[in-house]
Amino acid sequence: MRILVSGAGIAGPVLAYWLNRHGFSVTVVERAVTSRKAGGHAVDLFRPAMEISERMGVLERIEECATGTARLTLRPERSSRAVQVDLGKIFSAASDRHVEIMRDDLSEIYYDATRDDVEYLFGDSITGLSPDGGARFEHAAPRRFDLVIGADGLHSTVRRLVFGDRPGSSTFIGAYLGVLTLRDAAALDRELLIHVGVGRTAGMYGTRHCGEARALFLFHSERELDYHYRDMPRQKELLRNAFQDMHPEVDHWLTELDTTPAFYFDSITQLHLDTWSRGRVTLVGDAGYCPGPAVGGSTTLAVVGAYVLASELARARGDHERAFAAYERVMTPHIQGSRAAALSAAKTLIPASRLGITGLTQGARLIAALPTRPRRALLRLAGQTGRLYNSMTIDDYGPSIPSGRPARSGDHYDG
Repeated sequence: MRILVSGAGIAGPVLAYWLNRHGFSVTVVERAVTSRKAGGHAVDLFRPAMEISERMGVLERIEECATGTARLTLRPERSSRAVQVDLGKIFSAASDRHVEIMRDDLSEIYYDATRDDVEYLFGDSITGLSPDGGARFEHAAPRRFDLVIGADGLHSTVRRLVFGDRPGSSTFIGAYLGVLTLRDAAALDRELLIHVGVGRTAGMYGTRHCGEARALFLFHSERELDYHYRDMPRQKELLRNAFQDMHPEVDHWLTELDTTPAFYFDSITQLHLDTWSRGRVTLVGDAGYCPGPAVGGSTTLAVVGAYVLASELARARGDHERAFAAYERVMTPHIQGSRAAALSAAKTLIPASRLGITGLTQGARLIAALPTRPRRALLRLAGQTGRLYNSMTIDDYGPSIPSGRPARSGDHYDG
């Protein structure tokens, strides 16, 4: 069975790995001209994604590429008093298994795990799909596949081609995210520095392996802003306006907007599709059920979704109708929990008032001062994202069985 996957970010290579493991023939098409090397921004992998990565044999490399960020310095706007917190204590208390890694480092690790067994078409994209599995590309000749899977992010081409721009399918949750690379800035030594103000938060952290730093910006907006998601000059203008005169340090970061080698900007938006499967096509990760970039644990959700989808296709012996229905059934509770966690995280990270800033600052001071047991209890109570993923259980689906042969009486799946 031939399967086309659109997107070589996180969900695409993980999906390709497990599909190949189960005996499917996989082609991955990616708009970028090569696997991602720029480092990206820091993302969190929680326990279920780490367990899946361990089964893929790449966990050791992931842990070697961890950012190594160990300290948080929080500086409230219009205050000279900073709060310092040991991030190791926070992560260990909030999640029993967790690693922070640059997104593109993670993408490259997953790509390397599949590059010898999976066909990759870099520098290309899908331009058309037919109900019988026919695919047209921007550059490659048309081909036919048994199934097509969109793993191409929040602005998914596959979703647009198959589902169209459906009103009500996305919900803007009132915030924007910006990230830029600071090559000329002195990278902080294992420290995350955050300036927090009413309706806006700006941070900077070093990247241990790249010798660079990243500046991260989150800001609140009552309405969706007018820009195209590929219009970088307009995005930079919006970012400057949102963070003007916050702090001299933040102003300095913004001066590098015109020379930064890597820039990312997007709305924090949740997808709410009734179904993310139609005919021979389905979606995985942010393409189908983004809970909100930077706030909802979407990287872990993408890894889990890719693993479940591939495993359900193997369990159903390639019967996509049965597999897609089972995949949606398994993932729906996890997605609903991730959406709720994202809304809570956005409110915490971007305080709406001076009182909210005070609460965030005092909470950080309390965490820094508490002994281990009370601190762990407090963080598990308050840390909805970590609690959500700690409680998530994922079946191992038993041994891999090649999809090309019929099931035998001795075959079994744990699920």
